[in-house]
Amino acid sequence: MVSASPQEITELLLSWSNGDQAALDQLMPLVYPELKRLARLYMGRENPGHTLQASALINEAYLRLVDRQNVQWQDRAHFFAAAAQLMRHILIDHARRQRYGKHGGRAPHFPLDDVAVVSQEPADGLVALDEALTSLATVDPRKSQIVELRFFGGLTVEETAEVLKLSTVTVKREWRSAKAWLRTEIDKALTSATAE
Repeated sequence: MVSASPQEITELLLSWSNGDQAALDQLMPLVYPELKRLARLYMGRENPGHTLQASALINEAYLRLVDRQNVQWQDRAHFFAAAAQLMRHILIDHARRQRYGKHGGRAPHFPLDDVAVVSQEPADGLVALDEALTSLATVDPRKSQIVELRFFGGLTVEETAEVLKLSTVTVKREWRSAKAWLRTEIDKALTSATAE
């Protein structure tokens, strides 16, 4: 496995942002293990029979990252935050396709804990989480970013603090508050969907 310092990755990202395609060729083997870790984290939350594979998630995220035009990467943390966001959108799109492909059967409860989603119908729970997170972003964008980085990005409290340039105490406090807010919103959404 190839390893590189965060500074080396940042330098390659900056070179790539400035149009150096060779930098991208050097960068991908360095960031692939982390992209793979993120994808495995996501897929580990899904049912064993999930139709989207980790390798497909990595490949789709990679293609979308490479296809982005005029991105001025700030550093390694910025890149992985963008990768986490892309993986979130890929999974949400997949969950919506799965959800709309089925008839009936909503999940009765969707608990959110530090790093796991447990739902009898993961597609419904994931879509409910996405809708609640989108709502949270309008109320408190920073809390929404923290959830996205921790939950979808698989970042630790310390890594999240680094990306957002916050203290770890602030990240912990806002993470707890965001989880409580999201639980309430998700429970409301799933309860009203079940009643329909």
